[in-house]
Amino acid sequence: MGKTERTLLQVLRGASDENVSFADLCALLKHLGFDQRIRGSHHIFTKQGILEILNLQPKGAKAKPYQVKQVRQIIVRYKMAGESDEQ
Repeated sequence: MGKTERTLLQVLRGASDENVSFADLCALLKHLGFDQRIRGSHHIFTKQGILEILNLQPKGAKAKPYQVKQVRQIIVRYKMAGESDEQ
C-alpha cells in the first residue's frame, strides 16, 4: 500500500483528522486529479466536474482538521475513492 492510499484511508476513516500531514493531503488531492494553485499560504484545489473549491492552509506541518473533513466530504460525495487510476 502506497503513501497516497494510506492517506486516503486515514482521511476516509475520520478517526484522526488532526494528525493528517498537510503535504500528504495535497499529494492525495493531486493524485485524485485536482489542479493546485498556490496564493501565499493558500493551496487552492479545483477539478472539472467538482462544484466545490478546496482552499487549504497548513497548521505547522499538519492539515487543519476541519479542512480534512471538507476533503473527506468531497471524496465521498463524488465517489472518488476508487478513481486514483483514472486520468
